[in-house]
Amino acid sequence: MASTDVPQLAVLAERDLKGCMALSAEAGWNQTAEDWMLFMRHGEVLGYSDVDGHLVATGAILPYPQGLAWISMVLVTAGRRREHIGTRILETCCAAIARRRAVAVLDATPAGERVYRPLGFEPMFRLSRWQGRGGGAAAGLPAGIRPMAAADLAAAAAIDAAAFGAARAFLLESLWRRAPQVAFMTANADGFVLARPGRLATQIGPLVAADENAAAALLTSALDAVTGSVFLDLCDRWSALAYEVERRGFTVQRPFLRMARRRGASFGDVERTFVIAGPEFG
Repeated sequence: MASTDVPQLAVLAERDLKGCMALSAEAGWNQTAEDWMLFMRHGEVLGYSDVDGHLVATGAILPYPQGLAWISMVLVTAGRRREHIGTRILETCCAAIARRRAVAVLDATPAGERVYRPLGFEPMFRLSRWQGRGGGAAAGLPAGIRPMAAADLAAAAAIDAAAFGAARAFLLESLWRRAPQVAFMTANADGFVLARPGRLATQIGPLVAADENAAAALLTSALDAVTGSVFLDLCDRWSALAYEVERRGFTVQRPFLRMARRRGASFGDVERTFVIAGPEFG
């Protein structure tokens, strides 16, 4: 089927969830319907459908305050990947963000990086996705760590906003609600970790802490609380944490590169950012 058979780009809604899920499953990605709904409720999902109404490509924009907007879920079904549909969606996302006078940011795979650089995206820092299995143990929590309650969400949102560079309380509330048993906070309330169930694995993150020792205690608590497969996207700068997850049998699945479409763009606090929420959310 030729690319001329693809109609105009459309904004997707809940009725399109089945097609969105089919695309992310085809790509082997971890998102659930609830993840897709976050984009639809708080941002915008764009998509191309073929003449039979089947969704063949998507891209999502998730605007954050402080002039940031995340681009993710750029997916094209296997049979249509040589038609530059993904590039057209990406360019549309970038144009929409520019109209907002915001900075477009994303976490790129190596393949994506080759597409994003010519469009003006520049590197910020590198991450790696580690995959393994949770401990599933009923071990006691490390010293200085406690379960995170709903009443802690406001404090966690403030910590996260300082580390990430933009407020996103809606995301933290969604993650806590979906996996409260994997939510932990430091006793002095200056760090936390959250997680969410995924299609393939529990995704741990974000994890924000004052230092690497506190981050290690939070990560241990989360890993011990999970049974089954785990993904976590760890900033490469934290070699001691990488050693610990490797010691637990985790291996690197793929690298990511955080990129921003503005020269010299800087936001957040990399000294407190340990594990991100995932490349779809930042």
